[in-house]
Order: sequence, then C-alpha cells, then structure tokens
Amino acid sequence: MINLNVMALAHLTRLFLPGMIARRSGKILNVASTASFQPGPTMSVYFATKAFVLSFSEALNNEVAEYGISVTALCPGSTESGFQSAALGEGREVKERKLPSAKEVAGYGYRAMMKGKAVAIPGFRNALMATAVRFMPRSLVVRAARMIQESKL
Repeated sequence: MINLNVMALAHLTRLFLPGMIARRSGKILNVASTASFQPGPTMSVYFATKAFVLSFSEALNNEVAEYGISVTALCPGSTESGFQSAALGEGREVKERKLPSAKEVAGYGYRAMMKGKAVAIPGFRNALMATAVRFMPRSLVVRAARMIQESKL
C-alpha cells in the first residue's frame, strides 16, 4: 500500500512534471480520500498513505501554480467499488447508505481538476466531516474514527 499510494505517486509525478513545467501547463489528479483528514485505527496504513496524497498534492499545487499547472486531490468517501471486499475480505459488505458509483466520483474529480481546485470532496456529508475534524481534539477524532470503522464491519 505504501508503494502504491506513496512511492508510485511520487515517482509518476517526478516523471511527468518536468514536461508540464517546460510546457507551462498541465493538470494532475491524485486520488486521496476522506480518510486523509484523520488517523484511522483498524486501517492505519491506508489512512496514513491517503494523508500523504492530500498533503503532497496541496503542497505541489502551490509549488507549480506559477507554471500554469494545477494539482487536485480528490477525496471521496466510501464509493461503490470492489474496495470494501478487498479491504474486509471477500463476501463481507460495509453497512452503509447508498454509495456513489466510481463513475460519479471520477466525474466529480475530473470537473474539479479542470477548474483547478486543489482539494475536491464529493458530497456534503463528506465535506462536513473533513472540515469538522479540524476543530475537534485529536484524541476525540481518533476515537470517533475507530468507532466509525468498527461500525462498518
């Protein structure tokens, strides 16, 4: 997971960014997660790597803006995909509301990238949760994150 979400992302950026800088234009869309905004007991490595994606993308967006380049971090919440089965084990489903499709989330991310947004959080509930954790004590955030994760099982 670290190789995919951290190393591969940094490597691919290093490969493609110099050409964008030379052309003085370009757009990068990185997939972070609402998990980016808090620690995540029971899925600590996943949450931490997504925090890297968000932080890296926001910092890079600032660094390359002068070259006409934007970097967008797409931060979806749970999405209808095979992720839950892969993370929890085959045949186990997450107990949640109706989830947006991967196509809907990808479309949202694409539109945000084309507008040059630094952070794109689809869904009011997701945006509210991502913002709310900034105003809560970290110890409470980590306990709440654990309760939410465990309630999905």
